Amino acid sequence: MPTVQVSVVTPDGKVYDGAVDMVVVRTLEGELGILPNHIPLVAPLTVGAVRLNKGTTVEKVAVTGGFVEVRPDQVTILAEAAELPSDIDVDRAREAEQRAKQRIDSAKSDEIDFKRAQLALKRAMNRLDVAGK
Repeated sequence: MPTVQVSVVTPDGKVYDGAVDMVVVRTLEGELGILPNHIPLVAPLTVGAVRLNKGTTVEKVAVTGGFVEVRPDQVTILAEAAELPSDIDVDRAREAEQRAKQRIDSAKSDEIDFKRAQLALKRAMNRLDVAGK
């Protein structure tokens, strides 16, 4: 079966590099499944888990925004932040989730703080989901 080469890159360096059967990313328009020989495109990403399907296994990478660039034989994910499950500090993510919930409760009158707190909560929940917690 043909594969597609995937690279997940952040400002801090490469987080993932390998050949997979299928990539699933969450764009601003919804989920996008990418198979080998997909048409070229560029799309903005939102907070979510990138799923990397290899045979019967699925690997996940927690991604916080960025872009996906698709070419027929290569998928490059340029992310603001990305973490493999093994790199996620679950306790820290839980603490971030609790802080974000408290900020949401106290920031309902200030729209900017409320939106920032919602985004922080999404990031924390995404990290916990990818870590399997």
